[in-house]
Amino acid sequence: MSAERERVVSELQTRAKALGFDAFGIAAADARPDLGEKLESAIAQGWHGDMDWLAETKVRRADPRVLWPDAKSVILLGINYGPHEDPMDRLKDKGLGNISVYAQSRDYHDVVKGKLKELAGLLARRADAEVKVFVDTAPIMEKPLAEAAGIGWQGKHSVLVSREFGSWLFLGAILTNAELPASAPHAESCGSCTRCLDVCPTDAFPAPFRLDARKCLAYLNNEHKGQIPLQYRKPMGNRVFGCDDCLAVCPWNKFASRARETRLQAKNALAHTRLADLLALDDAAFRTFFAGTPVKRLGSARFLRNCLVAAGNSGDSGLVGLVSGHLEHESPLVRGMAVWAARQLAPEATLAGLRRRHVEIETDSEVMAEWTM
Repeated sequence: MSAERERVVSELQTRAKALGFDAFGIAAADARPDLGEKLESAIAQGWHGDMDWLAETKVRRADPRVLWPDAKSVILLGINYGPHEDPMDRLKDKGLGNISVYAQSRDYHDVVKGKLKELAGLLARRADAEVKVFVDTAPIMEKPLAEAAGIGWQGKHSVLVSREFGSWLFLGAILTNAELPASAPHAESCGSCTRCLDVCPTDAFPAPFRLDARKCLAYLNNEHKGQIPLQYRKPMGNRVFGCDDCLAVCPWNKFASRARETRLQAKNALAHTRLADLLALDDAAFRTFFAGTPVKRLGSARFLRNCLVAAGNSGDSGLVGLVSGHLEHESPLVRGMAVWAARQLAPEATLAGLRRRHVEIETDSEVMAEWTM
């Protein structure tokens, strides 16, 4: 590899750090020939749930060169989003609407993409190269490529783990037709530890390094478009968006630090919002409150669905009024979970009255079924 390319990489590393990136590595575009087989196996077993886009893009996802035949190298960048408090502590307050650490701040796509574009522009100028920038915007498997680029390794929970930043790294990628010197890949360093597997409240890991999304609470309350399956409602606790359990218990987090990018630091209003306040949000208020955050993409109906499950798990009968107010919501997702939450919280006499009034006007069979489960 020419000395000129080495100088380009050095300049890129310096600029990446100045832009706020905490991790930098390079992998050859063909560094992970094993991805196709692993992805095909997961899809064949149905672990992707109703994320049909994974199956539809599996060929491109398995190899960056299918996405872009001229790609020679992939630059992987990471930004630390470490929390200022232990996410596990937030599970103890049942009246709290627990939002995953990554969604308590400005949407990372917006933050990371601008930085990536600037760095990619520098590469294009210095190496006379073509570049393409991605932050979850194309079928690229950033985590295994980041492992190949030496940034960290995919832990037994399938999330990237860093010796410096634990489980808290947002990833972005720059594909280029420039052939750049590759970093040394990172060896898997979980050892005999199984804390991430053991803590999972739904047993979503069929084996170490394998995740069945159909059982994952982060999938169920974020990607899943239907009702939360009955067997996962109690385990969901007060998690209204995402789940951090397997990330939070990783021992490598002892080296992690709080995010230094201010736009990725948790907003107090998002980190400590009460369920009562969230249940009171109509669609317009939801859009305003969560503007610029990942939560907004979920939509108010699915978010209310999640909040109603959390309300049902809260044990707080003071929420019955807010819960019953959603029994006539326009979305059957919301009405169904309002029924379930009311059944958990309301005294029998109150519940009987709610049932009589609601059954008279309900038209959705799945919602009706919630009264008899």
